[in-house]
Amino acid sequence: MLGVPARRSEAPPGSGPGRPRASPGPRGTLAGAAASARTTLTTLTTLTVRTARTVPRRAAPVTHPLLDLEPLTAERFAAVERQVASVLRTAGDVIVMQGEALLPLEGCIRGAARPGSTALNVVTGPYGQTFGGWLRDCGAEVVDVEVPYDTGVTPERIAQALAEHPRTELVSLVHAEAATGNTNPVAAIAEVVRGHGALLMLDAVASVAAEPLETDAWGVDLCVVGAQKAMGGPAGVSAVSVSERAWERIRANPRAPRRSYLSLLDWKERWIDAGRTVLPHAPAQLEMLALGACAERIEEEGLETVIARHRAAAAATRAGVLAMAQGAPDGRALSPWVAEARYAAPVATTLRVPAGADARELVSAALAAAPGGRTALPLAAGGGALAAEMVRVNHYGRDASFGTVARVLDALAAASSSLGLPADADAAGAAAEAAWAAASA
Repeated sequence: MLGVPARRSEAPPGSGPGRPRASPGPRGTLAGAAASARTTLTTLTTLTVRTARTVPRRAAPVTHPLLDLEPLTAERFAAVERQVASVLRTAGDVIVMQGEALLPLEGCIRGAARPGSTALNVVTGPYGQTFGGWLRDCGAEVVDVEVPYDTGVTPERIAQALAEHPRTELVSLVHAEAATGNTNPVAAIAEVVRGHGALLMLDAVASVAAEPLETDAWGVDLCVVGAQKAMGGPAGVSAVSVSERAWERIRANPRAPRRSYLSLLDWKERWIDAGRTVLPHAPAQLEMLALGACAERIEEEGLETVIARHRAAAAATRAGVLAMAQGAPDGRALSPWVAEARYAAPVATTLRVPAGADARELVSAALAAAPGGRTALPLAAGGGALAAEMVRVNHYGRDASFGTVARVLDALAAASSSLGLPADADAAGAAAEAAWAAASA
């Protein structure tokens, strides 16, 4: 045809100069088909050999301790729950939840607070404010008991509020607020709540392993913990203990979450009551293994020893800051944010900067002065509205040590001096050492 070039005769793959072509044999015969098959096999073999010679072999995947883990069994999951129960001092049900502690905290409130009920919400820091919002979302009538963030709430204040609101069914309380450095006398408050007949939900994320936490002995109905503070673990896993009274109240709540990630009842029915033999979903392996390691380390050191270490760190930091400011006019040097030591949390010490100073500037100067740079010290400015006036010393986990406290005090003294604030580093060090020894005795 015009305009169409003649097709060239194409040699089969693998043929060429010096390579004889196989005879196709008579068309339409068995012999021809066999010859064609032999030609195809020869071609494929040649291609395979060429490919093997030209394509490099891929290296085996690099091994990594955090990857390619064996599946976490139901038995191992249940064993971690038992370890956590030991830390919480409870014989009740413990559920390890696959998320940060806000997950079980919201699950507890949405499960226990029924529409039309009355809830007493103690606000001693930012998390108390969060709980109040969830309680109102549940349709509860919320009575907020608020105190300044530099102190704690007294059991007498709780008793008065319960007397004024006798229909109260639930009390929500934060044990210790790491954000503001205060703690509350839970044992005495729990006794008042129990006597009233209400449930007590306790946020113990910042107190577990840093100060005494006796879930069963105190009568705490819902106790939520996380691994990221004194336990020294990751933030992506948490746990909640649930008393029988709490289960009864949650079952009776028609608005309690079901078929939801927030549902405690789902865990109760599909996991606990089913004998803990089949997990409801795939667990977060790394976080579960880390939580188990946290509990094992606490058991090896001894829970009382871990608590004593955090208590000593808080006492030494407070004593050092007070000694650092000796002789300075009131309000002209760093001072404890929480005025009364009985309300100071062992997990973190918060400090008030003098008027005219900026906490963020002071923290930056302290971190710059520290050997090892900005990551060497557990120092931070306060959050949100407190960023300019509060310094936070996070002496928890491995940082609950005298070495860390001493380095923090040295850095704060150097930063204060650089900003024209009075600071006696030698007096701070001596006072901290004496306070550590006294608290550890």
